[in-house]
Amino acid sequence: MTILKKFRGSKAATSRQIPKEIVLPRTLYGFVFRVSGWHQLAVAMLSIVLFTAGTIPLEIQRRIVNAATENGSYRTIAILVLIYVLLALIEGAVKLGLNIYSSWIGEAAVRWLRLQVFEASQTSLTDGTMMASEGVQLSIILAEAEPVGGFVGTSVSEPLLQIGILTAVCGYLVYLQPLMTIIVVTIFLPQSGFVPIMQAAINRRVGKRIGIMRNVSEDIVQMGQAIDTNGLQASRIGGVFRINMSIYKIKFTMNFMMNLMTQMGYAGIFAMGGYFVVSGKTEIGTVVAFVSGLSKINDPWGDLVNWYRDLRVTQVKYGLIYNSAQVGTAIAGELPGSTPFPAARS
Repeated sequence: MTILKKFRGSKAATSRQIPKEIVLPRTLYGFVFRVSGWHQLAVAMLSIVLFTAGTIPLEIQRRIVNAATENGSYRTIAILVLIYVLLALIEGAVKLGLNIYSSWIGEAAVRWLRLQVFEASQTSLTDGTMMASEGVQLSIILAEAEPVGGFVGTSVSEPLLQIGILTAVCGYLVYLQPLMTIIVVTIFLPQSGFVPIMQAAINRRVGKRIGIMRNVSEDIVQMGQAIDTNGLQASRIGGVFRINMSIYKIKFTMNFMMNLMTQMGYAGIFAMGGYFVVSGKTEIGTVVAFVSGLSKINDPWGDLVNWYRDLRVTQVKYGLIYNSAQVGTAIAGELPGSTPFPAARS
């Protein structure tokens, strides 16, 4: 009893030494700006440069093809090829820097969140509360902090980059041939309907899976070791298996439907573009630009859908972490050096 009192007393003394209390922001994006601050503005600027540089090569491709098919001079083709290579180098270098910078932001956010969980344990009020929260803390530190913190790095730059590419490429295609652009746009409209519905089904399963794994962690902590005396843990693990398989089925069905619609888009471009070329209504370079443009749209569209998936799933995970912080112990204690970024108000 004396040792326990001394432990509680020392813990209270430690809490008094902490200068101020930090609570997790209520929303995911509140957390994003809390831990990354002005770094999000920097990655946003890099994203703007990247999608601007990534659109120009479409026009260069069109001019190269037209110069080759319309008996243009080889000197013109060589100059255009050099410009294309230079643009590719610039785009690749900017993308490399953006990826490294975003990864650093994400990893630093993971570190911040994990450190705050350790500091939160100092404010446990009773032994019972502390024991009940140990399994949850273990789950957050080992598994849940990684995807939540990792999302911080791409939370702003990814949608800005992909939406920027989609807008710029679609605008360029409208400038070239408005009727053919209708084909490109129509293949993405149905996806904007079924993707959110299927993703909502995935989110519900992710929440159930995290809850089950937290129960597994809590029982291991309470038992002191991984023992399954009554088959409860085996039942839980089997439940996680079934949940994961249902997630895979929904996810890959979604991918199948998206890929099928993209192939239908290529078929439409070849059909209408071939007709326009034969009838003299457009150039062969325009058809090539549309095929390349659809590829340039398909990739950012897929990345944007993946980002939306991560956003929705991460919101579920962050909500569970936030609720744990409110029910268990407040995230408190800003110790020197524990915050990797300049603080930003949520």
